[in-house]
Amino acid sequence: MKKNAFEYVWTDKKRSLFGLPLTFTRYYLTETKFITRTGFLNIDEDEIDLYKITDKKVKYPFLQRLFNCGTIIIYSRDADTPSKEVHCVKNVRKVSELIDKYLNVMRDKYGIRGRDMMSMHSHIDNEDYDDLDYHDGDI
Repeated sequence: MKKNAFEYVWTDKKRSLFGLPLTFTRYYLTETKFITRTGFLNIDEDEIDLYKITDKKVKYPFLQRLFNCGTIIIYSRDADTPSKEVHCVKNVRKVSELIDKYLNVMRDKYGIRGRDMMSMHSHIDNEDYDDLDYHDGDI
């Protein structure tokens, strides 16, 4: 991947001991995607389109909090990455707000809300039960 292939809104490395970026995991946020890049010699990249994100959670473990770090857990409707942990990043609250900002921009662009994706899933599940003919007293 070329360095200038994307315009990055935010980028940071996974932090380790004492909040120092000593790992080979790097996180990128663009206006449309969240990208995780891991490895040194063999590099793996995982992308999540922002509009596919259904929910996120922020964790502040004690040791990370001491160094102004935290972990964001992203839940998505992505086929190969239903959840992603963004481990130990600096200024986790600002990063979470940036994700929200661009997530809402992408959802507005495509006319999608998180509840729309969830309702599509529950509609499919309910169709399976509609085919079954249950009567009171039948087992």
